[in-house]
Amino acid sequence: MSELVALGKAGAAIRKANDAGRAALVGYLPAGFPTYEGGVDAIKALVDGGCDVLEIGLPYSDPVMDGVTIQRATEIARAGGLQTRDVLSTVEKVAAYSDVPVLVMTYWNPIERYGVDRFAADFAGIGGAGLITPDLIPDEGAEWIAAADKNELDKVFLVSPSSTDERIAMTTAACRGFVYATAVMGVTGARDKPSDLAAPLVARTKAATGLPVGVGLGISNGDQAAGVAAFADAVIVGAALVRSLEEGGPAGVRALAEELSEGVRREPRAAVAR
Repeated sequence: MSELVALGKAGAAIRKANDAGRAALVGYLPAGFPTYEGGVDAIKALVDGGCDVLEIGLPYSDPVMDGVTIQRATEIARAGGLQTRDVLSTVEKVAAYSDVPVLVMTYWNPIERYGVDRFAADFAGIGGAGLITPDLIPDEGAEWIAAADKNELDKVFLVSPSSTDERIAMTTAACRGFVYATAVMGVTGARDKPSDLAAPLVARTKAATGLPVGVGLGISNGDQAAGVAAFADAVIVGAALVRSLEEGGPAGVRALAEELSEGVRREPRAAVAR
């Protein structure tokens, strides 16, 4: 597999930012929050605020890895009647708004219920870039891997500080797009400071792959984004953006995205080995 193919849409966008001397900014918001149309407007605000890659969350009934901020938002979306098809239509509208790659972050059960091959084909057909699958490991992901490969979709799997070197090597080999390095153990959520486990995990992951490595969990402001951008290829922000949407609507999302975007562009940026 060529590096260009392995990079996929999201990886190519991250490398474009890296080649410009900075880390990429990856922004997450759930579909359907606070309403369907409000969610679309908020995700568009991520684009306007400078995000290089988008993550759209697919609300799920049992979000075991999500902290209270994201859980509350997804509960509101589900209470509003949001269905998987509404997430797909959100992706379609956002993908038509800009050329920023659009990923969906989802637990695996909704994709199985929709039909793996059907979802992959429908998702690719509306301009989606790929999936981030936090509760699906490559060992158990053969059906998704085959469907993603058939439709040229990104496959973003997760590594964590507890991952062995062997597990990291196996996981990164299954990825297309980038590798998602969870910088802390436990559920998602903004924190006072990112985990000091992040940099060692990125180093271990980059030793196993030429794909970009993004760091998520715990980043909430421009200063933290700048710190992580010094060693990671991409800075991933979720809960803090959800909170900014709760408090300030799409304008609040854009303002925080702009702050984070400034953070990943600060100098000096350490040379990041490929």
